[in-house]
Amino acid sequence: MGPMQTSITARDFYAAKLLYETDPADLAADRAAGRGPVVVDVRSAEGWRQGRIPGAVHVPGAELSARVHEVLPDLDAEVVVYCWGPGCNGSTWGAYALAELGYTRVRELIGGYEYWVREGFATVTDDGRTRRDPDPLTAPA
Repeated sequence: MGPMQTSITARDFYAAKLLYETDPADLAADRAAGRGPVVVDVRSAEGWRQGRIPGAVHVPGAELSARVHEVLPDLDAEVVVYCWGPGCNGSTWGAYALAELGYTRVRELIGGYEYWVREGFATVTDDGRTRRDPDPLTAPA
């Protein structure tokens, strides 16, 4: 097959992306409406301390397979996994690991923590909550 020839249609590919990915604005809207999934941060302890999405649970990627059942006992739980941002595939690996373990409703946060912050959504550290002004290149200012 050539570079544009695949065994799936473009429609099926994009439908799957929408099923298995979410973006910061949609995640924030789901949480505001009370439909929030369990949000899993797979970054290192240093990244977690630097800042995180409020209410997220921390399970570093290297520990995910061994520890995830502590925070997600229900294989049918709705889960969103995030890492640093578009330059990091930790959330892809995390979502893959969860799917391999039998979790059926796993999505990846596209843009990760970086775009959550850049779009002006609240973050938290051990010192409390904060929020940055939206970056006009990612969200309306």
